Amino acid sequence: MANPAVRRFISHLDLDTFFVSVARLDNSKLVGKPVIVGGLSDRGIVASCSYETRAFGVHSAMPMKIARRLCPAAEIVSGDPDRYSRLSRDVTEIIREQVPLYEKASIDEFYADLTGMDRYFGCSQFMSELKQRITKQTGLPISYALASNKLLSKVATNESKPNGQAVIDFGTEREYLAPLVVRKLPGVGEKTSSLLRQMGVSTIRILSEIPLPMMQSRFGKQGVEMHRRSHGIDESPVVPYSEQKSIGTEETFENDTIDVQFLHRELVRMTEKVSFQLRQQKKLCGCVTIKLRYADFNTEVRQTVIGYTSSDDMLLKTAKELFKKIYDRRQLVRLLGVRLSHLVQGQYQIDLFSDTVENIRLYQAMDHIRSRFGENAVHRSIAQQLNEVEKERYVR
Repeated sequence: MANPAVRRFISHLDLDTFFVSVARLDNSKLVGKPVIVGGLSDRGIVASCSYETRAFGVHSAMPMKIARRLCPAAEIVSGDPDRYSRLSRDVTEIIREQVPLYEKASIDEFYADLTGMDRYFGCSQFMSELKQRITKQTGLPISYALASNKLLSKVATNESKPNGQAVIDFGTEREYLAPLVVRKLPGVGEKTSSLLRQMGVSTIRILSEIPLPMMQSRFGKQGVEMHRRSHGIDESPVVPYSEQKSIGTEETFENDTIDVQFLHRELVRMTEKVSFQLRQQKKLCGCVTIKLRYADFNTEVRQTVIGYTSSDDMLLKTAKELFKKIYDRRQLVRLLGVRLSHLVQGQYQIDLFSDTVENIRLYQAMDHIRSRFGENAVHRSIAQQLNEVEKERYVR
């Protein structure tokens, strides 16, 4: 927990409509026009849209068919996950070189802890120069806000978009939040916002005036947290960013095997397992690693950097390509492993650039079943073919 005696300086940075900005970076003719990034067919999904398009009611995760109907003049462009990942890493590197402590909250969102830097030079001036540096070196617009905590800085950044900046002075946190609608308070989703409106709570000011016991009685722990946030209180720390964290699994087989079909089925099952864990943690990965150990204990490891994703299809495709490269000798295999690394926060659970609405609903249904009945409750058919006889025969 943060020391209340220490005056904190926390900044939130957000790349404005990141996917759209990248498209405009690659094609200047799109600047100023309504733009939608996503699947090109009517069965596709909107991954991102420009502010010009949002004015027509278009939003991310909307079926492309509806988006076209709402804004027929919009330019539709396909996504480029690899390009997004490269630019995200470029921005990360610029921040890493300048900021002593930072957190990468998602592919296009960061927090910077500048506490103590005010003794040497102004934090506001530092952030203004960092914003200019990022835009100059990458060509991408970015908004930021500087405040006493993560909550205030995130809210203020959202209010400053596009390509804006803001400073919330100490002692004015509650005053700043007061006139905003409750939906703009982080942690207040659509359902909670609707319940609050039914109670006559339309602004954060009104929310802050509700007694804590009443909030706790009505909403439980969430009510306590909303009460704190409505007063501008947030002690959550900036978590140092590291791309070394990973999610993985591996199996040592009871009997060494040369059965390629069995190994493929195991690969699918294991990749699905770690992909589900990735989504459960609301993260994306930017690197896939395959590990293979032969009967003579020689171990081969192959990895590749990919566009940030948590999509089963994308991760399975990569895992299969790596396996094909690594299993280049007809020898008995003792162990197989799959690892996902270069993790960042994010909830792009599906490949919005190519998936159809039907596929997305299928993936979401599969995840729901796994969440309720366990990771092994449902698999693709090829993984299901790994029956109990094979498991008993091969897997230790």
